[in-house]
Amino acid sequence: MVARLVIAAPSSGAGKTTVATGLMAAFAGRGLAVSPHKVGPDYIDPGYHALATGRPGRNLDAYMCGTDRIAPLFLHGARGCDLAVVEGVMGLYDGAAGQGELASTAQVAKLLRAPVVLVVDASSQSRSVAALVHGFASWDPEVRLGGVILNKVASDRHEALLREALEESGVPVMGVLRRAAAVETPSRHLGLVPVAERQAQAVAAVAAQAEQVLQGCDLEALLALARSAPALRDEPWDAAALWAGVPLGAPPRRSSGGGTGGHNATTGPQTANKPGRRPIVAVAGGAAFTFSYAEHAELLTAAGADVVTFDPLRDEKLPEGTAGLVIGGGFPEVYGEELSANVSLRAAVAGLAASGAPIAAECAGLLYLARSLDGRPMCGVLDAEARMSSRLTLGYRDAVAVSDSVLAAAGTRMRGHEFHRTVIEPGAGAQAAWGLRQPERRVEGFVQGGVHASYVHTHWAGAPGVAARFVARCAGGGPVA
Repeated sequence: MVARLVIAAPSSGAGKTTVATGLMAAFAGRGLAVSPHKVGPDYIDPGYHALATGRPGRNLDAYMCGTDRIAPLFLHGARGCDLAVVEGVMGLYDGAAGQGELASTAQVAKLLRAPVVLVVDASSQSRSVAALVHGFASWDPEVRLGGVILNKVASDRHEALLREALEESGVPVMGVLRRAAAVETPSRHLGLVPVAERQAQAVAAVAAQAEQVLQGCDLEALLALARSAPALRDEPWDAAALWAGVPLGAPPRRSSGGGTGGHNATTGPQTANKPGRRPIVAVAGGAAFTFSYAEHAELLTAAGADVVTFDPLRDEKLPEGTAGLVIGGGFPEVYGEELSANVSLRAAVAGLAASGAPIAAECAGLLYLARSLDGRPMCGVLDAEARMSSRLTLGYRDAVAVSDSVLAAAGTRMRGHEFHRTVIEPGAGAQAAWGLRQPERRVEGFVQGGVHASYVHTHWAGAPGVAARFVARCAGGGPVA
């Protein structure tokens, strides 16, 4: 059994990330093996979680992966750990727009049978905090609100008023935190600045968060609450088990709790158990490309590839023997000058694309493959110009593959997420990748030869056939230097 807590809040901005990361670091500092998790599609918070615990931060997204995969994915990440801390998303009961509780922190807490600790920004209230906590505790009887952490408390007098008000609520106060500049993390147009861009400062911030939690929270009470969670009946998700003993060309096995969450992308040619050399899949990393899910590399490896990370800001060529390329999300707009200056690597990426090798690009990867980004030359693989915009595009997407590609056959349904402040202007005759069905109907992305490029982020654990199809194409085409 894995002891576990879900850290939630009434709304965004209450301090969930500070408290969750501080708790992870504080418990890890006491010698516990702590498994970090984040509800929803967020890529940045898990980087701070990983820094706090020394383990990969993992996402639990019921919209993209399906509700039946949440507990198996959680158990996969928490295998061998003493404690798991799950940071929520937005407000406790906020989820996919117009779809009830789907993908909310409350739904994930129920799927994990985990107690919830509510982080409340108490800076502008006193007795009203009791009404707020009572409302969140009573809204859904299946959600177990086990405690409250009061954040941004102004003084001892303020704390006394808050505690007095909460005495009748039946929800214990498990922590009181004062305002502290040292624990704050800088933000910009898409949220917090990623760890990879401020490593030294991030280490100091996480240490300060741990110290604040140690001083202000009752760790023994929180640990006891976490240990009160009942055992889960699910089996851990296992990428390798999806293809264990599966003949080439057959669909992967379903993992325990393998609900589709609305996709049908679980079939495709396989490379698992195929004799011969494993194709090398190069995955972009470094400060400009920090958005990735840990399960993607695990699925690529299980499907028969050797995954090698490279940094487009520093490396002048692709890894030797590269047969396929994955370029995920990140902040190329922040590093446009440096990415453009790496002419040798841009030429290598363009050459790989021209050879027909499989390339999967999401959001930042899409921008990198364009002719230009904010006027600076990029790889020129796609006939498109990209630029920053004042408009934020954000939300879940229900997508259908418009064209056959290295990731999916035409007609395949997948669920994804968009999150960007850029726009891209394609040239004439572009072949689309996805037809989006909500919130509005439109086509999006590019399919060109072996390239699949799109603004839509997807989570391959919800559709493992995507990884298998991609690796099979890499193996079939042979390596390209």
